[in-house]
Amino acid sequence: MLEELEKLRECDIIIVEGRKDEKALNRLGFYNIKRLNKPIYKIADECACCDNAAILTDLDSEGKRLYAKLRKCLSQMGIRIDNRFRNFLFRKTKLRQIEGLANYIDRNSLIAIYPDF
Repeated sequence: MLEELEKLRECDIIIVEGRKDEKALNRLGFYNIKRLNKPIYKIADECACCDNAAILTDLDSEGKRLYAKLRKCLSQMGIRIDNRFRNFLFRKTKLRQIEGLANYIDRNSLIAIYPDF
């Protein structure tokens, strides 16, 4: 998982649903975060200068719906969507809410085996 998190650092922007999601990523050292606190088209406009973005909405039905809308909007603007971390979470973990990411890493002692993270 830590290798996938490192790849996430390559993204110009990370889009999340809410404040708790943002705080969880902040705990892991991510600060290039855009929260979905306004209409999707406005978020997309604010990301117009980005080359690539990661969309880390929750992996529930609402999160998947938001992901699809954002992906379509950003892709139409020529922004490359980096799905690697999202796909990793979906396939390799039982984690379905981004806000639980930092605690998941703590519980699984992942930081202890990767001290420079």
